[in-house]
Amino acid sequence: MSKHETPMIEKYWGDIGGTLIEEFQAVPKGETSGRRLIDAIIIPTGPTRRAKATEVDIRGEDIICVQAKNSRLGMYVMGQAVFSPRLLRKFQPRSVRSVALVSEDDEELRALLKDFEDVEVVVIK
Repeated sequence: MSKHETPMIEKYWGDIGGTLIEEFQAVPKGETSGRRLIDAIIIPTGPTRRAKATEVDIRGEDIICVQAKNSRLGMYVMGQAVFSPRLLRKFQPRSVRSVALVSEDDEELRALLKDFEDVEVVVIK
């Protein structure tokens, strides 16, 4: 992860609490697909700690999927926020809420997300 996005994720995690898993691999690299990493997953009901994906089973858990970009809300991070929960369904969490962490909002683009109830934008400066 980048030196700019990590502090954003840590600040958000500080507000939420729970177990933080950074750079969760949703899809491994294969012959016909690229590796897909989720910037962070938070299990809000878990103990407050950092964990590796190999140490935690998200099956049956309520999770928050976090994609961060230290910039204005843009189409790239929006796409990540919309589609990452769909990639995570194969891990069978109870529920997935998706958060796009950005340093600046964009009201035009945020309006496009209103139909995606499981996606929210959080601005962290």
